[in-house]
Amino acid sequence: MGWATPTLLMADDVSRIVDEITDRVRRRLDALKAGTEEPCTASPAKNGAPASEECAPSCFQCPNHDTCGTSLSVRNGLASRVSPDRLRTSQDIAPFIDHTLLKPEATRDEVLKLCEEARKYGFATVCVNAINVGTAARALHGSSVVPIAVVGFPLGATVASAKAFETREAVRCGAKEIDMVVNIGALKSKDYALVLHDIQAVVNAAKPVPVKVILETSQLTDDEKIVGCALSKSAGAAFVKTSTGFAKGGATAEDVALMRRIVGEDVGVKASGGVRSTEDAMKMFAAGANRIGASASIAIVMGTKSDSKY
Repeated sequence: MGWATPTLLMADDVSRIVDEITDRVRRRLDALKAGTEEPCTASPAKNGAPASEECAPSCFQCPNHDTCGTSLSVRNGLASRVSPDRLRTSQDIAPFIDHTLLKPEATRDEVLKLCEEARKYGFATVCVNAINVGTAARALHGSSVVPIAVVGFPLGATVASAKAFETREAVRCGAKEIDMVVNIGALKSKDYALVLHDIQAVVNAAKPVPVKVILETSQLTDDEKIVGCALSKSAGAAFVKTSTGFAKGGATAEDVALMRRIVGEDVGVKASGGVRSTEDAMKMFAAGANRIGASASIAIVMGTKSDSKY
């Protein structure tokens, strides 16, 4: 599924469209569980045309349209699934891990140590608070490890303009990926226009840097997760992500599988929060994740277990 976003949409239009998307996705998932239809054909097509030929340029339902962010993620291979054949040992997981340090009391020395560990073990990225991304970017210069900054973290309850400003500053300081927290309250209030605007503001401010949208799945119903994924994809996000690691619940294989079914193959899925061992990580990959966020990264690749929260 892919949706192209128009320049202007009234709030009522967005709510109507999202309700329709939620209903369509629900039917597809129910059909897939029942084994009666393929997920790409489970919803009725308009005007008798196959679902893949629907085109609605005035809304963001058309599967033939891709936004720049999701197109970028495909071109860069960010959304590619992780084949189990590539993960013969725990060390093979390293290139799919965002090595994470998000505690507010993190010191400069701890950030530098994080970067050193990422270089040593071959992690994909380091993920830090925006205030620390400049330090990380300088420490990682010349390596293949990518610096990530979180935005609107950990609550997501800031205005879109503030998130956009934080994003621009993070990119200016060297961030090569952005992990933003969705406006959870707006999503639960069904203020879908605000949620869409919030994500778009960050995606536009980050261009061409890819954006991950943190949904905080432990706080959402399944319908809210569906809508959050649909809006994230529509807004041009490169990934959807389960959790901040700061809420009472983290990633589950069930949530990862649901998110993967919603976003399809052209948007990545990041499992974060409570992934502490090789076994945990492998469950997330099997469910459809193609990136893991963890502070227990070394334990994961060494085949041990950590009591780290994130």
